[in-house]
Amino acid sequence: MADAKVIPFDEDRPRRRGADRRTVRAVPGPVPDPDADGGPEAGTPASGGPAPGVPRDGADGAPPGPRAGAEGPGWERRLASGLAFLRRRITGEYEVDEFGYDRELTDQVLMSLMRPLFDGYFRVEVRGVENIPAEGGALIVANHSGTLPLDGLMMQVAVHDRHPAQRHLRLLAADLVFMLPVVGELARKAGHTLACAEDAQRLLEAGELVGVMPEGFKGIGKPFGDRYRLQRFGRGGFVSTALRAGTPIVPCSIVGAEEIYPMVGNAKTLARLLGLPYFPITPTFPWLGPLGAVPLPTKWTIQFGEPIATDGYPPEAAEDPMLMFNLTDEVREQIQHTLYKLLVQRRSVFF
Repeated sequence: MADAKVIPFDEDRPRRRGADRRTVRAVPGPVPDPDADGGPEAGTPASGGPAPGVPRDGADGAPPGPRAGAEGPGWERRLASGLAFLRRRITGEYEVDEFGYDRELTDQVLMSLMRPLFDGYFRVEVRGVENIPAEGGALIVANHSGTLPLDGLMMQVAVHDRHPAQRHLRLLAADLVFMLPVVGELARKAGHTLACAEDAQRLLEAGELVGVMPEGFKGIGKPFGDRYRLQRFGRGGFVSTALRAGTPIVPCSIVGAEEIYPMVGNAKTLARLLGLPYFPITPTFPWLGPLGAVPLPTKWTIQFGEPIATDGYPPEAAEDPMLMFNLTDEVREQIQHTLYKLLVQRRSVFF
């Protein structure tokens, strides 16, 4: 299989207008039909659907007229698009940035695989998505829970599918994620990168949305009895990164993930042998084998809070430990307060 073209992340290039303004060059969408009378309509995203609020043909909202090669049944067009996608993968005619992010694969495959979980299984309700900027960098800080990091993936779908600008979230992940076979490669393709200040700052300064869960393994590996109690947020490194980049911090609270794998025990000896931070014991795992790894179908709510501005601080503020402590505490308290508020409003874990 041919290698993909690598796009330098910080290469100067004009930003595209519209819903998908990014410094990283967008990967190409489906190859246009050579028999068609023109390229894709203006305002049509790479996935092939119309951009929100933009008519496909003409400014008067009239239904589109027939296009050459588009008269056949819908399955024929989908088949042609799928075959074109496979050809590009085999020949290497697609692009990734220097972090390994493959936007075409993310939009057309990975997001499609996660949407059934998001819409049908966890039935995620998203609130406050308008608090995420429509363009430019921002750091989204969320609580972490659930034994397996499904909450980060659901947050990624929430930002892309529910935000008017359909923005992509670049998650910061632990080293262990990239050491796992298959998982590490898919994480890179989906836009994730190591949880280090240098990568996070470069992404923020390039106008990307970056997601971080400061609790780390302490959050997803905590006992079920400690659910919805935030763990320590580290040393406030995410605040320092946001201050250096001058980007806002958007707190995010996730309810529902704590109950998908109720962790009632931790086999620490087995975890050390396997090189894992913890080995969960739940009411169904490992007793039911692979069936025990199926998450419970809880009802989720993801709420994005009011952004906390950082662009008003001087450059040396990133080195002020007291300021970092205060901002970290402010973010943590806002997330915790929202969690309690959402729990009070919740009718049931599953409905």
